[in-house]
Amino acid sequence: MAGTKAGGLKAAQKNLAKDPNFYAKIGAKGGRNGNTGGFAANPELARVAGAKGGRISRRTKKAA
Repeated sequence: MAGTKAGGLKAAQKNLAKDPNFYAKIGAKGGRNGNTGGFAANPELARVAGAKGGRISRRTKKAA
């Protein structure tokens, strides 16, 4: 029954029977494997980039 919903449910039950933390382990591996980095990892880089964007902004300045 491979490739059907029933087959998938059966496989999931078997995986959980072998290891109750089967899907938690898979999720943890994916989380550790993340490599997004960027501004979330480096606030100073975000500050510099924001300043550059502000300098070249095409918006008109508001009258105070």
